[in-house]
Amino acid sequence: MSVTPAIRALPGAGRSAVRLVSVGVKVTVLVGGVGGARFLLGVQYLLGLGQFGTHDTDEHDVTAVVNVGDDAWMFGVRICPDLDTCMYTLGGGIDPERGWGHRDETWHAKEELAAYGVQPDWFGLGDRDLATHLVRTQMLRAGYPLSQVTEALCRRWNPGVRLLPASDDRSETHVVITDPEDGEKKAIHFQEWWVRHRAQVPTDSFAFVGADNATAAPGVTEAIEGADVVLIAPSNPVVSIGAILGIGGVRAALRATEAPVIGYSPIIAGKPLRGMADACLTVIGVDSTSEAVGAHYGARSGTGILDGWLVHSGDDAVVEGVTVRSAPLLMSEPAVTAEMVRAGLDLAGITL
Repeated sequence: MSVTPAIRALPGAGRSAVRLVSVGVKVTVLVGGVGGARFLLGVQYLLGLGQFGTHDTDEHDVTAVVNVGDDAWMFGVRICPDLDTCMYTLGGGIDPERGWGHRDETWHAKEELAAYGVQPDWFGLGDRDLATHLVRTQMLRAGYPLSQVTEALCRRWNPGVRLLPASDDRSETHVVITDPEDGEKKAIHFQEWWVRHRAQVPTDSFAFVGADNATAAPGVTEAIEGADVVLIAPSNPVVSIGAILGIGGVRAALRATEAPVIGYSPIIAGKPLRGMADACLTVIGVDSTSEAVGAHYGARSGTGILDGWLVHSGDDAVVEGVTVRSAPLLMSEPAVTAEMVRAGLDLAGITL
């Protein structure tokens, strides 16, 4: 498998730079958790990486910049849900039914914590998953940054994709709600809003705590600026991709890279591909349509980040300054998702 040599104009309106791709392809992907991990499986499948490895995979290079806004301290350990979901999924260890956590999981620690009355009682850690968090916590407390910890953890899983946390610094998503019990405004961690309340409480806004002082982790901006193509996975535009974009240096790198930046709509027929993205979009005043989300990201020819935008077959979108195409965007299995990825590369002018 190789990339057809081509000199191509970037698809963004008004961009005159060209890129030469002759051997292999460097792909950088911005992702969240479950949906982002499944999208990365499609990248693996298309390029013959990881569990889909073939004899000629060394010519391709994939980096995933992963959301850290969901990260939290619970039960004395540091939990990084999106990083772990990507790592387990790409390494073949994900629970196939839930789409998160370890396969063949047991819950003895959770049961014992509940017996002691330890809070939070709404968040459960599986026994196998807990081992990952213990290793991470030990390394963080020993002074290693999250990016180095993630690299060490990935040696056990061999994901076939370089996983980079968006930042080594604290940049947690919190949610300002109206407490249903006393009517008072308060800020809670995103995990509590998402897992405990299922996004079903009156919500005012999102706050990316620490983002103002956070900077991109080592390798993140270099992966964006040195890519042949940057793909924005169909992850939650607000609390996954939005949280990544809020970290210092990321948006600037997307604006500066010579690579085409191609985004995938997480909305199909007015509904999110997965999860509760519509609830998040409502909070920030964006309609749950492919057109509205594309306009939310905006064009690089203006002040946004996109050159191209993929929407699901049958959906329509006009985003000023952005080349819009349609393709099937249901990630039912890796081979199908691979065709989604191929459509994005085609839009970027890359033919495999």
